[in-house]
Amino acid sequence: MLEMSSIVVGLIVLFVIVLIFSSVVMVKQGYEYTVERFGRYTGTLSPGLHLIMPLIDRIGHKIIMMEQVLDIPTQEVITRDNAMVAADGVVFFQVLDASKASYEVSNLEIATLNLTMTNLRTVMGSMDLDELLSKRDDINARLMNVVDGATQPWGVKITRIEIKDIEPPRDIVDSMARQMKAEREKRAAILEAEGQRESEIKRAEGQKMAAILQAEGRREAAYKDAEAREREAEAEAKATEMVSKAIGDGNAQAINYFVAQKYVEALHSFARSPNEKLVFMPMEASSVIGSLGGISELFKDLNKDGSRRKTTASGIPTTE
Repeated sequence: MLEMSSIVVGLIVLFVIVLIFSSVVMVKQGYEYTVERFGRYTGTLSPGLHLIMPLIDRIGHKIIMMEQVLDIPTQEVITRDNAMVAADGVVFFQVLDASKASYEVSNLEIATLNLTMTNLRTVMGSMDLDELLSKRDDINARLMNVVDGATQPWGVKITRIEIKDIEPPRDIVDSMARQMKAEREKRAAILEAEGQRESEIKRAEGQKMAAILQAEGRREAAYKDAEAREREAEAEAKATEMVSKAIGDGNAQAINYFVAQKYVEALHSFARSPNEKLVFMPMEASSVIGSLGGISELFKDLNKDGSRRKTTASGIPTTE
Protein backbone atom coordinates (compact mmCIF):
# COMPACT_ATOMS: atom_id res chain seq x y z
CA MET A 1 0.00 0.00 0.00
CA LEU A 2 2.90 2.27 0.80
CA GLU A 3 4.50 1.50 -2.51
CA MET A 4 1.21 2.34 -4.34
CA SER A 5 0.97 5.70 -2.64
CA SER A 6 4.57 6.55 -3.48
CA ILE A 7 3.90 5.75 -7.12
CA VAL A 8 0.85 7.98 -7.16
CA VAL A 9 2.78 10.80 -5.55
CA GLY A 10 5.51 10.39 -8.13
CA LEU A 11 3.01 10.49 -10.94
CA ILE A 12 1.40 13.61 -9.50
CA VAL A 13 4.80 15.33 -9.19
CA LEU A 14 5.66 14.32 -12.73
CA PHE A 15 2.35 15.63 -14.00
CA VAL A 16 2.88 18.92 -12.18
CA ILE A 17 6.35 19.25 -13.69
CA VAL A 18 4.95 18.54 -17.15
CA LEU A 19 2.24 21.15 -16.63
CA ILE A 20 4.79 23.71 -15.49
CA PHE A 21 6.99 23.10 -18.51
CA SER A 22 4.01 23.15 -20.86
CA SER A 23 2.93 26.51 -19.50
CA VAL A 24 6.29 28.11 -20.21
CA VAL A 25 6.71 29.37 -23.80
CA MET A 26 9.88 30.98 -25.16
CA VAL A 27 9.46 32.97 -28.41
CA LYS A 28 12.58 33.54 -30.52
CA GLN A 29 13.49 36.90 -31.95
CA GLY A 30 11.90 37.52 -35.33
CA TYR A 31 8.90 35.35 -34.56
CA GLU A 32 5.47 35.78 -33.01
CA TYR A 33 3.22 33.00 -31.70
CA THR A 34 -0.57 33.03 -31.60
CA VAL A 35 -2.30 31.63 -28.52
CA GLU A 36 -5.55 29.65 -28.79
CA ARG A 37 -7.82 28.78 -25.88
CA PHE A 38 -10.07 25.87 -26.67
CA GLY A 39 -9.37 26.52 -30.36
CA ARG A 40 -10.17 30.25 -30.25
CA TYR A 41 -7.55 32.94 -30.80
CA THR A 42 -6.86 34.87 -27.63
CA GLY A 43 -3.58 36.73 -28.16
CA THR A 44 -0.12 36.96 -29.66
CA LEU A 45 3.14 36.28 -27.91
CA SER A 46 6.07 38.57 -28.79
CA PRO A 47 9.75 37.47 -28.56
CA GLY A 48 10.70 36.49 -25.01
CA LEU A 49 9.56 34.19 -22.14
CA HIS A 50 5.81 33.77 -21.53
CA LEU A 51 3.45 31.68 -19.36
CA ILE A 52 0.20 30.25 -20.63
CA MET A 53 -2.55 28.22 -18.98
CA PRO A 54 -1.67 24.54 -19.30
CA LEU A 55 -4.25 22.21 -20.81
CA ILE A 56 -6.37 25.25 -21.71
CA ASP A 57 -4.15 27.39 -23.91
CA ARG A 58 -1.95 26.19 -26.72
CA ILE A 59 0.28 27.72 -29.44
CA GLY A 60 -1.70 28.08 -32.67
CA HIS A 61 0.76 29.43 -35.34
CA LYS A 62 4.39 30.41 -35.32
CA ILE A 63 4.64 33.40 -37.65
CA ILE A 64 7.95 34.70 -39.07
CA MET A 65 7.98 38.47 -38.70
CA MET A 66 11.20 38.98 -40.68
CA GLU A 67 11.17 40.09 -44.33
CA GLN A 68 10.84 37.09 -46.62
CA VAL A 69 11.41 36.52 -50.32
CA LEU A 70 9.47 34.41 -52.79
CA ASP A 71 10.79 33.38 -56.17
CA ILE A 72 8.29 33.93 -59.00
CA PRO A 73 8.72 31.10 -61.52
CA THR A 74 9.06 31.79 -65.24
CA GLN A 75 5.74 32.25 -66.97
CA GLU A 76 4.63 33.23 -70.45
CA VAL A 77 2.85 36.53 -70.96
CA ILE A 78 1.09 37.87 -74.07
CA THR A 79 1.67 41.60 -74.46
CA ARG A 80 -0.79 44.12 -75.81
CA ASP A 81 0.76 43.88 -79.29
CA ASN A 82 0.40 40.07 -79.24
CA ALA A 83 4.04 39.23 -78.53
CA MET A 84 4.79 36.19 -76.39
CA VAL A 85 7.42 36.80 -73.70
CA ALA A 86 8.70 34.78 -70.75
CA ALA A 87 9.22 36.60 -67.44
CA ASP A 88 10.22 35.79 -63.90
CA GLY A 89 10.98 37.74 -60.74
CA VAL A 90 11.07 37.92 -56.96
CA VAL A 91 8.73 39.39 -54.36
CA PHE A 92 9.74 40.60 -50.89
CA PHE A 93 7.12 40.75 -48.15
CA GLN A 94 6.89 41.14 -44.36
CA VAL A 95 4.16 40.11 -41.91
CA LEU A 96 2.97 43.07 -39.84
CA ASP A 97 0.02 41.42 -38.07
CA ALA A 98 0.54 37.83 -36.94
CA SER A 99 -3.14 37.20 -36.14
CA LYS A 100 -4.33 38.25 -39.61
CA ALA A 101 -1.54 36.32 -41.33
CA SER A 102 -2.61 33.25 -39.33
CA TYR A 103 -6.38 33.36 -39.59
CA GLU A 104 -7.24 35.53 -42.62
CA VAL A 105 -5.51 33.36 -45.22
CA SER A 106 -4.95 29.63 -45.36
CA ASN A 107 -1.40 29.51 -46.76
CA LEU A 108 0.26 32.90 -46.77
CA GLU A 109 3.25 32.15 -49.01
CA ILE A 110 1.28 30.30 -51.69
CA ALA A 111 -1.45 32.95 -51.66
CA THR A 112 1.09 35.78 -52.02
CA LEU A 113 2.92 33.96 -54.81
CA ASN A 114 -0.23 33.24 -56.83
CA LEU A 115 -1.49 36.77 -56.34
CA THR A 116 1.81 38.16 -57.63
CA MET A 117 1.91 35.85 -60.65
CA THR A 118 -1.67 36.75 -61.62
CA ASN A 119 -1.07 40.48 -61.40
CA LEU A 120 2.25 40.08 -63.22
CA ARG A 121 0.43 38.71 -66.27
CA THR A 122 -2.20 41.43 -65.97
CA VAL A 123 0.27 44.34 -65.76
CA MET A 124 2.65 43.06 -68.42
CA GLY A 125 -0.20 42.08 -70.72
CA SER A 126 -1.45 45.69 -70.75
CA MET A 127 1.86 46.99 -72.18
CA ASP A 128 3.53 46.86 -75.58
CA LEU A 129 6.73 44.91 -76.06
CA ASP A 130 8.88 48.04 -76.35
CA GLU A 131 7.43 49.41 -73.12
CA LEU A 132 7.88 46.04 -71.47
CA LEU A 133 11.60 45.97 -72.25
CA SER A 134 12.34 49.60 -71.45
CA LYS A 135 10.13 50.31 -68.41
CA ARG A 136 10.90 47.68 -65.81
CA ASP A 137 10.74 50.23 -63.02
CA ASP A 138 7.16 51.08 -64.01
CA ILE A 139 6.25 47.39 -64.05
CA ASN A 140 7.75 46.87 -60.59
CA ALA A 141 5.95 49.92 -59.16
CA ARG A 142 2.57 48.95 -60.62
CA LEU A 143 2.92 45.36 -59.43
CA MET A 144 3.87 46.42 -55.92
CA ASN A 145 0.92 48.80 -55.64
CA VAL A 146 -1.58 46.18 -56.80
CA VAL A 147 -0.23 43.25 -54.76
CA ASP A 148 0.34 45.36 -51.65
CA GLY A 149 -3.23 46.58 -51.75
CA ALA A 150 -4.52 43.02 -52.12
CA THR A 151 -2.44 41.62 -49.23
CA GLN A 152 -3.26 44.31 -46.66
CA PRO A 153 -6.23 42.31 -45.24
CA TRP A 154 -3.76 39.49 -44.55
CA GLY A 155 -1.57 41.72 -42.37
CA VAL A 156 1.24 41.57 -44.96
CA LYS A 157 3.32 44.41 -46.39
CA ILE A 158 4.83 43.99 -49.87
CA THR A 159 8.18 45.77 -49.70
CA ARG A 160 9.58 45.13 -53.19
CA ILE A 161 8.81 43.33 -56.41
CA GLU A 162 11.59 42.94 -58.95
CA ILE A 163 11.37 41.53 -62.48
CA LYS A 164 14.53 39.48 -62.97
CA ASP A 165 14.34 38.61 -66.63
CA ILE A 166 12.13 39.27 -69.66
CA GLU A 167 12.85 37.05 -72.63
CA PRO A 168 11.10 37.90 -75.92
CA PRO A 169 10.91 35.42 -78.82
CA ARG A 170 14.08 34.73 -80.82
CA ASP A 171 12.78 36.28 -84.06
CA ILE A 172 11.83 39.48 -82.21
CA VAL A 173 15.27 39.63 -80.63
CA ASP A 174 16.90 39.32 -84.07
CA SER A 175 14.59 41.99 -85.48
CA MET A 176 15.39 44.32 -82.60
CA ALA A 177 19.12 43.72 -83.13
CA ARG A 178 18.81 44.66 -86.80
CA GLN A 179 16.77 47.72 -85.88
CA MET A 180 19.36 48.77 -83.31
CA LYS A 181 22.16 48.28 -85.84
CA ALA A 182 20.31 50.37 -88.44
CA GLU A 183 19.68 53.10 -85.88
CA ARG A 184 23.34 53.19 -84.88
CA GLU A 185 24.45 53.31 -88.52
CA LYS A 186 21.99 56.15 -89.08
CA ARG A 187 23.40 58.10 -86.10
CA ALA A 188 26.94 57.42 -87.33
CA ALA A 189 26.07 58.72 -90.81
CA ILE A 190 24.47 61.82 -89.31
CA LEU A 191 27.49 62.49 -87.12
CA GLU A 192 29.83 61.97 -90.05
CA ALA A 193 27.80 64.37 -92.21
CA GLU A 194 27.77 66.96 -89.45
CA GLY A 195 31.51 66.59 -89.00
CA GLN A 196 32.09 66.98 -92.73
CA ARG A 197 29.88 70.06 -92.76
CA GLU A 198 31.79 71.57 -89.86
CA SER A 199 35.04 70.79 -91.66
CA GLU A 200 33.83 72.49 -94.83
CA ILE A 201 32.70 75.51 -92.85
CA LYS A 202 36.05 75.77 -91.09
CA ARG A 203 37.89 75.36 -94.38
CA ALA A 204 35.76 78.06 -96.04
CA GLU A 205 36.32 80.38 -93.10
CA GLY A 206 40.06 79.75 -93.35
CA GLN A 207 40.09 80.47 -97.07
CA LYS A 208 38.06 83.61 -96.48
CA MET A 209 40.47 84.80 -93.80
CA ALA A 210 43.44 83.97 -96.05
CA ALA A 211 41.89 85.94 -98.92
CA ILE A 212 41.24 88.88 -96.61
CA LEU A 213 44.82 88.82 -95.35
CA GLN A 214 46.18 88.54 -98.90
CA ALA A 215 44.02 91.47 -99.99
CA GLU A 216 45.22 93.51 -97.03
CA GLY A 217 48.80 92.55 -97.88
CA ARG A 218 48.35 93.58 -101.50
CA ARG A 219 46.78 96.84 -100.41
CA GLU A 220 49.64 97.53 -98.00
CA ALA A 221 52.14 96.63 -100.71
CA ALA A 222 50.35 98.92 -103.16
CA TYR A 223 50.52 101.73 -100.61
CA LYS A 224 54.24 101.11 -100.16
CA ASP A 225 54.82 100.92 -103.94
CA ALA A 226 52.85 104.12 -104.48
CA GLU A 227 54.79 105.83 -101.71
CA ALA A 228 58.09 104.61 -103.20
CA ARG A 229 57.10 105.79 -106.68
CA GLU A 230 56.02 109.10 -105.19
CA ARG A 231 59.34 109.56 -103.48
CA GLU A 232 61.16 108.44 -106.61
CA ALA A 233 59.16 110.96 -108.64
CA GLU A 234 59.94 113.64 -106.07
CA ALA A 235 63.64 112.77 -106.28
CA GLU A 236 63.50 112.75 -110.08
CA ALA A 237 61.70 116.06 -110.10
CA LYS A 238 64.20 117.49 -107.67
CA ALA A 239 67.09 116.19 -109.79
CA THR A 240 65.49 117.59 -112.94
CA GLU A 241 64.92 120.87 -111.19
CA MET A 242 68.55 121.01 -110.13
CA VAL A 243 69.71 120.12 -113.65
CA SER A 244 67.36 122.68 -115.16
CA LYS A 245 68.63 125.24 -112.69
CA ALA A 246 72.21 124.38 -113.55
CA ILE A 247 71.43 124.64 -117.26
CA GLY A 248 69.64 127.91 -116.67
CA ASP A 249 72.76 129.15 -114.92
CA GLY A 250 74.76 128.31 -118.04
CA ASN A 251 76.40 125.10 -116.80
CA ALA A 252 76.15 122.80 -119.85
CA GLN A 253 78.20 120.12 -118.13
CA ALA A 254 75.20 119.23 -116.00
CA ILE A 255 73.09 118.22 -118.97
CA ASN A 256 76.03 116.25 -120.31
CA TYR A 257 76.24 114.33 -117.01
CA PHE A 258 72.49 113.72 -116.98
CA VAL A 259 72.34 112.43 -120.55
CA ALA A 260 75.48 110.36 -120.12
CA GLN A 261 74.00 108.66 -117.03
CA LYS A 262 70.88 107.66 -118.96
CA TYR A 263 73.03 106.52 -121.83
CA VAL A 264 75.11 104.26 -119.59
CA GLU A 265 71.98 102.81 -117.98
CA ALA A 266 70.55 102.03 -121.41
CA LEU A 267 73.75 100.28 -122.41
CA HIS A 268 73.71 98.29 -119.17
CA SER A 269 70.14 97.13 -119.79
CA PHE A 270 70.97 96.24 -123.36
CA ALA A 271 74.00 94.22 -122.30
CA ARG A 272 71.90 92.18 -119.81
CA SER A 273 69.40 91.19 -122.52
CA PRO A 274 69.30 87.36 -123.03
CA ASN A 275 69.12 87.70 -126.81
CA GLU A 276 72.24 87.21 -128.90
CA LYS A 277 73.75 90.55 -129.82
CA LEU A 278 76.85 92.24 -131.25
CA VAL A 279 77.63 95.63 -129.76
CA PHE A 280 80.23 98.15 -130.95
CA MET A 281 80.83 100.81 -128.39
CA PRO A 282 83.71 103.10 -127.41
CA MET A 283 85.93 101.58 -124.76
CA GLU A 284 87.05 104.84 -123.16
CA ALA A 285 84.74 106.83 -120.93
CA SER A 286 85.92 110.04 -122.53
CA SER A 287 84.70 108.78 -125.89
CA VAL A 288 81.23 108.19 -124.41
CA ILE A 289 81.13 111.75 -123.11
CA GLY A 290 82.59 113.01 -126.33
CA SER A 291 79.80 111.48 -128.34
CA LEU A 292 77.51 113.78 -126.48
CA GLY A 293 79.60 116.87 -126.93
CA GLY A 294 77.41 118.23 -129.66
CA ILE A 295 74.71 118.79 -127.16
CA SER A 296 76.77 121.32 -125.29
CA GLU A 297 76.74 123.60 -128.35
CA LEU A 298 73.12 124.24 -127.66
CA PHE A 299 73.94 125.88 -124.37
CA LYS A 300 76.73 128.23 -125.41
CA ASP A 301 74.43 131.21 -125.66
CA LEU A 302 72.95 130.68 -122.21
CA ASN A 303 75.83 132.25 -120.37
CA LYS A 304 74.65 135.22 -118.36
CA ASP A 305 77.63 137.37 -119.28
CA GLY A 306 77.18 136.61 -123.03
CA SER A 307 80.73 135.26 -123.40
CA ARG A 308 81.40 132.78 -126.18
CA ARG A 309 81.91 129.15 -125.16
CA LYS A 310 83.51 126.29 -126.92
CA THR A 311 83.76 122.64 -125.99
CA THR A 312 86.64 120.34 -126.01
CA ALA A 313 86.55 116.92 -127.57
CA SER A 314 85.43 115.55 -124.21
CA GLY A 315 82.40 117.84 -124.19
CA ILE A 316 83.59 120.08 -121.29
CA PRO A 317 82.71 123.73 -122.09
CA THR A 318 85.44 126.36 -121.93
CA THR A 319 85.31 130.18 -122.15
CA GLU A 320 87.39 132.11 -124.64
